[in-house]
Amino acid sequence: MSTSSESFAAFTLDALLAQQQQGEKPFLEFLRRASMSGGLYVLEAGAEDRQRPHAEDEVYYAVSGRARLTVGDAVQDIAPGHFVFVARHVPHRFHDITERLVLLVLFAPPKSGG
Repeated sequence: MSTSSESFAAFTLDALLAQQQQGEKPFLEFLRRASMSGGLYVLEAGAEDRQRPHAEDEVYYAVSGRARLTVGDAVQDIAPGHFVFVARHVPHRFHDITERLVLLVLFAPPKSGG
């Protein structure tokens, strides 16, 4: 279920996951405003994260799954409940994904390329 207007939007994780799976891509953008965008990023166990540095600041919230995240020279274990900030233009990638990783992602300003 999702609800949206010019000043309000609400989503359920189940609906977003279903929509992401139908699209057959790991990233689903579900929110786009002038100041920010939001998405759902899903990587299966053993998957390769092919993202490149972004022109936007980014916040990840791990909903489920386990992996490691390399940001520049730092490595961080990721598990449900973790919040991670990555500054624009900093190389980063998820790896050693041992359980299906579901991440909520916020970009500010909005992610270029939609």
